[in-house]
Formats: sequence, structure tokens, C-alpha cells
Amino acid sequence: MLKVVDLTVGYVRPVVEGINALFPENTLTQIIGANGSGKTTLIKTLIGLLKPLKGSVFLYDEEVTGSPERVGRYVGYVPQIFTPSYFPYPVSVEEFVETSYLLYRKRWPRTLSSSEVKKRVEEVLELVELDKSIKTKSFWKLSGGERQRVLIARALIHDPKILILDEPFSSIDPAGRVSLASTILKLLKGRLVTVIMSSHDPTLLLQDTDNLLLLGGGRWFFGKPENVLREEILREVYGEAITIHEKHVHIHDYHV
Repeated sequence: MLKVVDLTVGYVRPVVEGINALFPENTLTQIIGANGSGKTTLIKTLIGLLKPLKGSVFLYDEEVTGSPERVGRYVGYVPQIFTPSYFPYPVSVEEFVETSYLLYRKRWPRTLSSSEVKKRVEEVLELVELDKSIKTKSFWKLSGGERQRVLIARALIHDPKILILDEPFSSIDPAGRVSLASTILKLLKGRLVTVIMSSHDPTLLLQDTDNLLLLGGGRWFFGKPENVLREEILREVYGEAITIHEKHVHIHDYHV
């Protein structure tokens, strides 16, 4: 599915070096670590927006390193949630999702009728558990949780095999996080997509997580949750920011 080989990510200087990991089909991988550990830098490298300082990214045995065009054939990407103060242009939910379809299908609308496009928009809104009536609302007047669902719908519009989410639970209240986690899990268990996501709160989906990629201090640890969430490893990454309560590990890591 997706594989990285000896991957070193960063800008001028390395943030994390020599990552080797395989992300199998129909699995959930969470990328965790403190602020500044390289989670977003790694994700941007996986989708080709950043070129690695060293190493390669492969999708279905095709090298796609530094090529967002080739990655885009397989991957839907949701960046960290953004707010109206940055992008206040007027746009409805339907227009926002349609735009992504238009950009992906370069020959559109000659190959699809307007009704077919609108039907596809309604399909992806249903996938993320939003009523189709929301399509006429302003994207910027939605709640944080609704906006994040629309962003996921937009990423799903071209039926990708992999969904990559960067901090999907940020700026969402606790109840909204639980609800969104349930939606992501339904997409995964419906075998619609493989999910790779960064998170400061891995516990929401930990029971259904196949692999964790823990980043910190330039180091990385990849494997099953029970093999990564060990006290000696967590202390290497988080230091005194973890405490042990009756054999349970708690990480005091907050996203600001």
C-alpha cells in the first residue's frame, strides 16, 4: 500500500531521520508526538508537498516521492482545520466540495452532467454523516465539527484508496471528537479507505488502531500500539510529561 524507505523529513535541517514503515491496506495508523515533533512535516512529505531530505515514498510499488500529482491518484488529504478569519470568501458546502471534484476531473463537466456531480456531492456528505440539506449552507457558518466533516467529504469526492488526516480532532469539542471518531471508524470498517492520521489524542481510536508512529526528539518508533506505548519508549519522547497511574500510562500533551 504505502511504504516509506529511509525517509528523512525536514526543511533545511532534519526533523526526523531514517523512517522505515509500511502502512497496509484497510488499516488505521496514528501518528503521534508532541508539538514540533514532525507530524505535519511527515504528512506533507507523504503527500508530496515537501520533498524529503533523504529517502523515498512508494504507493502500490510506484515511487511517488515529491510528486503530489501521482500521490493524488490514491490519496485524499485533510489538512489541519482552518478558520474563516483566514479564508472568508463566500462559498456553500456544495460549491466547496464540487470544486475539488472539478480540479480532480480535468475534463469535467464534459464527462459528467451537473446532476451527476450533485449526486456525488450528496453521496460523500452522507458518507461523513451530514444531511444533504447542509449543502446550501455557507461553509464558514458551520460548527468546527461540521466543517471538518465537509473537509473529509471533499477529500473523499474522488474515491481515494487512502485518507490522510492532519489533526482532525483539533478545534472540536469533546462530544464532537467522539462523534467524528465514530465516523472515521465507519469509513475504515466499511473498507472504503485506509486511514493515516496525526493526533494529540490517540485514545479515541486506540482500540481500533493497527499501528502507531511515535515521533519525538528526532527519533521515531513504529509498530503495534502495545509495542510502542511502553513506558521506556514514552519517557524517551515525552520525559516527565507522562505519569503512571495503576499501570495506566497518561500523556500530558495538549495542542495549542
